[in-house]
Amino acid sequence: MATAEPLLALRDATVRFGDVVAVRDASLEIRAGESVAVVGANGSGKTTLLRTLHGVVEHTGTRRVSAAASPQAMVFQRPFLLRLSVRRNLRIALRLGAAELSTRERRLRAEEALARVGLQALGDRPARLLSGGEQQRLALARSWSVRPAVLFLDEPTANLDPSAKKEVEALLAGFIAEGMTIVMSTHNLGQAKRLATRIVYMDSGRIDADLPTAQFFADTIGGRADLFLKGDLSWSLE
Repeated sequence: MATAEPLLALRDATVRFGDVVAVRDASLEIRAGESVAVVGANGSGKTTLLRTLHGVVEHTGTRRVSAAASPQAMVFQRPFLLRLSVRRNLRIALRLGAAELSTRERRLRAEEALARVGLQALGDRPARLLSGGEQQRLALARSWSVRPAVLFLDEPTANLDPSAKKEVEALLAGFIAEGMTIVMSTHNLGQAKRLATRIVYMDSGRIDADLPTAQFFADTIGGRADLFLKGDLSWSLE
């Protein structure tokens, strides 16, 4: 259940990369327990909005972070994995993100995370030799292991085959059922409908709609959001 006080809040946030305005005057609140899907055409600013909420890009406007919003984690479309074993990738993430745990507790947490994503048998394999779906599950395991207050996901199932997508979605559904706050960008409207409690639609760097999922898909929103849902909106290149 979402709480009244936001974990994160943007007010009139604008992000520029040279002459390009990637996010324009964005105001948005994220509350505990929400699962928010950010949708829109390529180049609409979805990834930049996630990074702005996460605090890793410069912007004008304001970003407020509550004490309850820590730690945070982000899983990128192409996760960066160290040239180490699957297990070592997890232990290093825990050393950095959960330093308060003892060495023994971090080892136990790493094994728990491997079990959670079904990679126990691959713990000693070099992480970069995993399949695409396995790499994404490892990235999710690293994030889950530090027990983030907010988990950001940038196109978490892009370029995965249907079986791998189903596995990743099942993991995310489990995180959401446990109350983890998730903010994800996705091109997959079916995925947004299945996983999100709320949809944020972006168009040309602006937040054009912010609605509960059922309302977003059931109502006639009007304007370019309707065109996007009907597949009539041309997609620009990022």
